Amino acid sequence: MRRNSVVVDGFSLTIENVVNVARNYARVEIAGPAIEAVREGRKSVERILKSGRTVYGINTGFGKLADTKINSGQLDKLQKNLLRSHSVGTGTPLSEDETRAIIVVRLNSLLRGNSGVREEVVCLLQEFLNRRVYPVIPRYGSLGASGDLAPSAHLALCLTGEGRVFNPNGKQVKAVKVLDRLRLKPIILKAKEGLAIINGTQVMTGIGALLIQDVETLTRNMDIGAAMTMEVLGASLSSFQARIQKLRPMHGQGHVAARILRLLEDSEYIESGERVQDPYSLRCVPQVHGAFYDALQYAKNVIEIELNSVTDNPIIFPETDDVVSGGNFHGQPVSLALDLLCIVVAEASIISERRIDKLLSGFNPKLPLFLSGQPGLNSGFMVTQYTAAALVAENKILSRPASTESAVVSAGQEDHASMGVTAALKAQRVIDHTLTVLAIEILCASQALDLLAMQGKKMMGQGTRIAYREVREISRVLTEDRSLEPDIRKLAEALKQERLSRAIEKTIQL
Repeated sequence: MRRNSVVVDGFSLTIENVVNVARNYARVEIAGPAIEAVREGRKSVERILKSGRTVYGINTGFGKLADTKINSGQLDKLQKNLLRSHSVGTGTPLSEDETRAIIVVRLNSLLRGNSGVREEVVCLLQEFLNRRVYPVIPRYGSLGASGDLAPSAHLALCLTGEGRVFNPNGKQVKAVKVLDRLRLKPIILKAKEGLAIINGTQVMTGIGALLIQDVETLTRNMDIGAAMTMEVLGASLSSFQARIQKLRPMHGQGHVAARILRLLEDSEYIESGERVQDPYSLRCVPQVHGAFYDALQYAKNVIEIELNSVTDNPIIFPETDDVVSGGNFHGQPVSLALDLLCIVVAEASIISERRIDKLLSGFNPKLPLFLSGQPGLNSGFMVTQYTAAALVAENKILSRPASTESAVVSAGQEDHASMGVTAALKAQRVIDHTLTVLAIEILCASQALDLLAMQGKKMMGQGTRIAYREVREISRVLTEDRSLEPDIRKLAEALKQERLSRAIEKTIQL
């Protein structure tokens, strides 16, 4: 991969590649052998058409209408009708980075040559990415069973000049207008091509790849928040000893324990409490946060496999001209992984809110209630916990698995659904909520550090002191009541942009 360039070949797309294309506008290049594979796949379709065979997806209806043969003169119209009839999504359009992720995932899968599309189709998808064509894809409508049909149909319709895209000023316009301006020729879809574009897990997988990066960012921030809270509460580090982690060798547990110890190295505030044992939200950080890391690795593995899979139906084997109906379009593996991510992030908000409670409730007798210098006249950070608790409550509701839901459609032919896109969309909401909860925890911990410093300044930990400095560039110490909404919002955005973790990692090795 060259700088700011991603080569797609059907086999080696990574989550990092998807993020680079989706969020950094990396240029997409198609590997030569992949183009040849596409050509061979299309030749197979043409041979099947000439043979007169009746083959699902090529010259038949779809779903429950699979037994209806379509005559050769209507095959182009069949594909157009497929896209029009399936473009029934609803809701706020997906964001640009989500849409770009979807396109690159679909492009990569088509490059395997098992979908039977022409070279023109993959090249136009490539142009959409490189010329920043942003199709309007409504977020609701996929069951994640026979692929992500409705949202993908909105994308496919734009390739034909129908459908709508966003122009540079953010207005929705007819796709043909933008294609004309960019001198891109709309395509007339041929046999199998419309179905190949819409039938697959590209929506849940594309969004899922972005979620993996977002959760990786969140896990780094939650360790920082935990370390800062432990510091001001004078927590013990005895339960973080490596010898304890070795007795239960979960990879994530050992990783988190080592990170916390590094963040708090040299701190004079730590171990200052008089408790025999700390509460679980402090003492069990390696076990709880560590489980999050391990679950994230599982989800990451599932997404990376799916990125380089053929997930439409039917599948063409050009070497034999076999066309096989299968179930690779079913999103159950991805849906389960995304539900797990959602649960992980919801749990992160739950334990963070418990630490917020310890910061505000006088658990450390050296700190005033609600971290207010003048309790009574000022409420301090009292109601920030209310906000955190409200977000946690919603997270608990949203973390109910989508993958245990289902639907029966197409007159009973499609009688089980994964709801993978639903899992992806609600996971994103939980991530946003949890970043806000973590921002509140870190603001509270920073306020507590200032209050303790007034009683006698001590050395902070090597990592936490850097995090504290970054916080204070965003939010000033609270001396009397003011609205903290801007502070919370700005710090949550800073956490999303990894400002604190990057500042720390410039100085110390985590």
